[in-house]
Amino acid sequence: MELRQGHIRTFSFEFFPPKTLAGIDKLRNALAQLGSYGPKFFSCTYGAGGAARGRTLETVREIQSAGYAAAPHLTCVGSRPGQIEVLLDLYKREGIQHLVALRGDVPFAEQQPSEFRFASDLVAFIRRVTGTAFHLIVACYPEVHPQAPDARRDLEHFKVKVESGANAAITQYFYNPDAYFRFVEACEALHINIPIVPGIMPIGNFPQLVCFSNSCGAEIPRWLRLRMQAFGNDICSIRSYGLDVVTELCNRLLSGGAPGLHFYTMNDAELTSTIWQRLRF
Repeated sequence: MELRQGHIRTFSFEFFPPKTLAGIDKLRNALAQLGSYGPKFFSCTYGAGGAARGRTLETVREIQSAGYAAAPHLTCVGSRPGQIEVLLDLYKREGIQHLVALRGDVPFAEQQPSEFRFASDLVAFIRRVTGTAFHLIVACYPEVHPQAPDARRDLEHFKVKVESGANAAITQYFYNPDAYFRFVEACEALHINIPIVPGIMPIGNFPQLVCFSNSCGAEIPRWLRLRMQAFGNDICSIRSYGLDVVTELCNRLLSGGAPGLHFYTMNDAELTSTIWQRLRF
């Protein structure tokens, strides 16, 4: 795999909206530190079922006021077209140029069917309402979406998102680089030609990572799981080994032609910054 001609490497970092004053201070510190690396944008999550929508806007404004580009997540399940249109108009007025368009988690108590069943419906709606006002980024899954019946149909759904108007994609995190390279090759065979940026999850709290992975379908390779379990409660060893593993992953992805990296920071700059300083660009 080689970096396609015309694709420029882009790097970005993801935050979630903080809930406390201490969390706001932590985010500001992370923003200042990671901002020094010149990212294309900082994305900001929307909250499960849209639970953090108001805080997303506050965080987006915090990012923009610090002089950086913000890419708010926009989920559509449980939303009506009019609600989405109001939010799109607001983001245009805020000077937002990038959006991460996602289906989102279905709220447990959801009773009314949504006009938006899939992220492709949201992408098509945004294009219909706003034209090319936004650079639209969608999600993809090198290890197959946990709700997809099989890998082939997962790829077909991804292609529909691209054909609906997506400009780029960010993957779910993974620790097997071959899964990414095989996924990109499969996309190329289907003439999917947008940049597919690997999502990177640093490893700091392994039990927490296991919980995340179980819920989102990300695979933790057996060798990595067993090695981490052998460290027991030795947090320093877990973090040190995790840094080595994720740094090696990033460097292999970049040397193999990945068009950039997107870091899931968990609002903590330390691990991401250490990995960044070890990258071979």
